[in-house]
Amino acid sequence: MTDMPTAQHVEPFGGSAVDTVTLDYESRFLRRRVLTTDTGVRFLVDLPHTTSLNAGDALVLNDGPRIRVQAAAEDVLLITGTNLARIAWHIGNRHTPCQIAADHLLIKADDVIRHMLETIGASVTPDCQPFTPEGGAYGHGRTHAHEHGHTAHD
Repeated sequence: MTDMPTAQHVEPFGGSAVDTVTLDYESRFLRRRVLTTDTGVRFLVDLPHTTSLNAGDALVLNDGPRIRVQAAAEDVLLITGTNLARIAWHIGNRHTPCQIAADHLLIKADDVIRHMLETIGASVTPDCQPFTPEGGAYGHGRTHAHEHGHTAHD
């Protein structure tokens, strides 16, 4: 066992917090990991199952205090265009996580996807900002790439 403070519970958009931990999109998907708060305090996250944390969620430490999760700025592509629905379809067709706003889309920086988007007429601008893409169609949380393979039929 460890003497380190341990978080075994997530409170969605939970109340007041004593500290923050700033994590990028990939790091906000975890089950068990040692993290360091923004003020330098180490703590163990030991959740019952792998969880996708959102900015604003609180990791509740075993002795009560909460650590607020913040989304870190990261390299993204800001996408605009005259037909955002069509552009979003092409992004989704490639199973690329996408953050959707009324006048733009955000995806993680990717040169191959950038080239494809520019080819179909999108305006693509590199940026650095927090990235929180849409969750899956079948509930909250992340989408995961999936195979389109088929089993053999007799």
